Amino acid sequence: MTKQPFILTLYIFLFFNTAITYSQELKLSNLFCDNMVLQRGTEVPVWGIAAPKDRITVRFAGQKVSTKVGKDGKWMVALAPLEASKTPREMTIIGNTEIVLSNVVVGEVWICSGQSNMQFSVNNVPETKALLASSENIRSFEVKRTVSFKEEDNVFGKWQDAPPSSAVAFGFAYFLEKSANIPIGIIHASWGSSSLEAWMPRDMAKEFPYFRNIMDDFDADTLTRNRIKSAINSLEGWSNQEDIFMRRQPNILYNAMMKPLAPYACRGLVWYQGERNTRYYAGVPEVNGDNWFHRVIGMKEYGDVLQSWIRRYRKEWNNDKMHFSVVMLPGYGKGTNNNPDIDPTSPTAMSWAWMRESQMKVLDLPYTSVVNTIDLGDEKNVHPVDKLPIGIRLALAAEKYTLDKDVVAEGPIFREVEPLNHTLIVYFKNAQGLKTVDGNAPVGFWISDGSMQWQKAKAKIVGETVVLSHGDIKDPKFVRYAFAGKPDVNLVNSADLPAYPFRTDNVIPIDE
Repeated sequence: MTKQPFILTLYIFLFFNTAITYSQELKLSNLFCDNMVLQRGTEVPVWGIAAPKDRITVRFAGQKVSTKVGKDGKWMVALAPLEASKTPREMTIIGNTEIVLSNVVVGEVWICSGQSNMQFSVNNVPETKALLASSENIRSFEVKRTVSFKEEDNVFGKWQDAPPSSAVAFGFAYFLEKSANIPIGIIHASWGSSSLEAWMPRDMAKEFPYFRNIMDDFDADTLTRNRIKSAINSLEGWSNQEDIFMRRQPNILYNAMMKPLAPYACRGLVWYQGERNTRYYAGVPEVNGDNWFHRVIGMKEYGDVLQSWIRRYRKEWNNDKMHFSVVMLPGYGKGTNNNPDIDPTSPTAMSWAWMRESQMKVLDLPYTSVVNTIDLGDEKNVHPVDKLPIGIRLALAAEKYTLDKDVVAEGPIFREVEPLNHTLIVYFKNAQGLKTVDGNAPVGFWISDGSMQWQKAKAKIVGETVVLSHGDIKDPKFVRYAFAGKPDVNLVNSADLPAYPFRTDNVIPIDE
């Protein structure tokens, strides 16, 4: 053997053995690092990789749990439920090496996900930004925005002893911390203009044929896949154009940004998404080069898909009580892709009202809440800056439904309607102290008889009800309240929380 081949052979030997040794080194998921927040009151999984058959021991808060690494090099242990603690402690993980994580606290952990209005920076909301100076006990894990063609085991990011960048996520954390007085951990995983389909696991195609068709076409689209591969492998990073292209694809955000978060112990997930799915009323449109990114389910079906999506996420986290808090889309004055210019106050226009109705379907599932934003938003701006009330209302919902606090977390919710002497009497839940914010008569109510010709109703508050009438309608049958793109509303309860939009008719549009 000559010297050169020997050196080459030795190099190859050392390379592969070094690679094997490196791959068998004790490693944790990136979710487990300095400054992390662990969820209180439930089992806490801790996981990573190591050499097969190695014994791994995790020590934290007086607990010591061990396991043997599987043949695939993966391991996981579960800490018993922990008490909340602001006191920083160390977690030690021992295998063929030892890892010590510092500044670990225990409190409430939430994932905050969605599209641009969740991504919307705290720096763009002066009222929320002003709270940074008085914030404490809030930590965050910012999930890197990236994609993958396969479900990943690990996520890019790290815990920081600092609030999240999202205005909604920070506002939520701020007011929740003030109420609970324990550490709050936010895992922020959002990406502007992403659809529900972008965050859907591939196996949901078994339940929804439309999603199966989308994924089949995506798999067969060599040009798209090569473009994505080129962007994510670029040493210089991808351009803004490539960024938009990737985040509007199906499934691949879930693979890279959500799948590897499970089963990190958390209380729940805040979901502020839906704008991308409002471009059509129903079905999945045919697409072309100009509107390829609109190939998503419409408003009519969104609620059914969202319900299944929640059930699927709970399965991934192995937690049937994982709470999902959905942010209702706020006021906005544009219509669908086929008819964008609408009357934003009309109760019959094809507007975001239909998406809000769809979002409310999640309340059919246990351990869910919908935060009402019907009094917020901007008629002409899809990115309104009034994010502070959303954070406040999200915190109230979490206090009521996950911390079991005796608080009013919602405004009036429609219960039933009763006809009486040419009027309609509307009954609500959560109607204690029913009033209007401006002291005037309630607005935003429309009524009709069997002809379905809607008229603005004359409305007055009587106790905890609203009585509706119109001089030209002798036999009123149906009510629509705040059922418009950007309705005028003023009805609240004693907690100053707005009444939820609703309709009592079952008429749906024939077309857009």
